[in-house]
Amino acid sequence: MKTKELKNKSTTSFEAHLNKRYGEIGTERRSAFETKAKAFAIGEVIKEERKLASMTQQELADKTGTKKSFISRIENGHSDIQLSTLYKLIEEGLGRKISLIIS
Repeated sequence: MKTKELKNKSTTSFEAHLNKRYGEIGTERRSAFETKAKAFAIGEVIKEERKLASMTQQELADKTGTKKSFISRIENGHSDIQLSTLYKLIEEGLGRKISLIIS
């Protein structure tokens, strides 16, 4: 039982880790982190959908009138994109539909 108690005391929740590393929710540093994390997640979705469509970055760029380097930056979370660009890539480029939910 003592081992379990010690183990629980040394365990940090993910939220506590984020608070310690990036600050509390609402702080400038935490907001910047969350923005970058969301950009990374969107890039991962685009990359996955592109691969499911058996397309290269160049093919997606050609189909949407962008550049391969732009697609690469988005997929790697290094570019913040507008909603219109997201729709263009997903709907026009990959033939998929986007649903937006605000909660």
